[in-house]
Amino acid sequence: MAGRCYVGIDLGAESGRVIAGLFDGGRVRLDEVLRFPNVPQREDGSLRWNVHSLWNDIRIGLTFARAGYDSSIASVGVDTWGVDNVLLNENNTPIDQPYHSRDARTDGVMARAFETVSRNDIYDATGIQFLPFNTLYQLIAGNEREPDTLAQAERLLLMPDYLHHLLCGSTAVERTNATTTQLFDPATSTWSWDLIKRFGLPERLFGEIVEPGTDLGTVHPEIMSGNVRVVAPATHDTASAVVAVPTANTGRADWAYVSSGTWSLVGVEVPKPFKSAQALAFGLTNEGGIDGTTRLLKNVMGL
Repeated sequence: MAGRCYVGIDLGAESGRVIAGLFDGGRVRLDEVLRFPNVPQREDGSLRWNVHSLWNDIRIGLTFARAGYDSSIASVGVDTWGVDNVLLNENNTPIDQPYHSRDARTDGVMARAFETVSRNDIYDATGIQFLPFNTLYQLIAGNEREPDTLAQAERLLLMPDYLHHLLCGSTAVERTNATTTQLFDPATSTWSWDLIKRFGLPERLFGEIVEPGTDLGTVHPEIMSGNVRVVAPATHDTASAVVAVPTANTGRADWAYVSSGTWSLVGVEVPKPFKSAQALAFGLTNEGGIDGTTRLLKNVMGL
């Protein structure tokens, strides 16, 4: 493994970056290859992510990485924020530009969802906090406002999964980001099929869930030549941040973290979810971590 380069693509709410991680057998050095803005766009009165622009900048960053590190590049992986998604049709082509989580179409949807499945039942099934832009409410909103779009959709990919799809053709969903959807069952470590059925969502949308570290395939040769692998990191950015804490996965219980970005996320790493009435009352969320851990955390004001 020594002398190899591992390329990380990290997208945040306002910017993205391509980073080269260089490992000499003992230490890791991080080189910033390219940083670029992430600017949402208005389209027909809605707020969307401009994935075309993001993908173009990622391609430029990968070209720079190839020029700088050449045959030492072993793999590429992507992390982003949670919940937002791309719907693919039967040809694995995006039906539309993905909605931004801050788009107003989900206003009021959460309250209507509780008329179908109670707040307590949703929390008991998923352990995820109630935010109006969770994937669950985005899909309900889509079903209400654009039923034809959802009818065309064959697969749902979260943002990093879609970028992995562009890199190598994978249609898998990585687990840490899947947990943010409020449609993931931590007890079975797969989709919450009961919730999906009760909300009338198409089961075909929800494909294979894979663990961080899964080899997803080879980067398309027109993007990067050579046998460069696409390997899923913890694709939810906070999961990747938490696993980088030096005390993570040591079995110690005397540490906590604050991960500051668009949100500040305050939490601990625990072996299993806490889905008690007290956790629900405190607004705590149970998101997936590396090696099957749970990130028990609270969203507070950020930057």
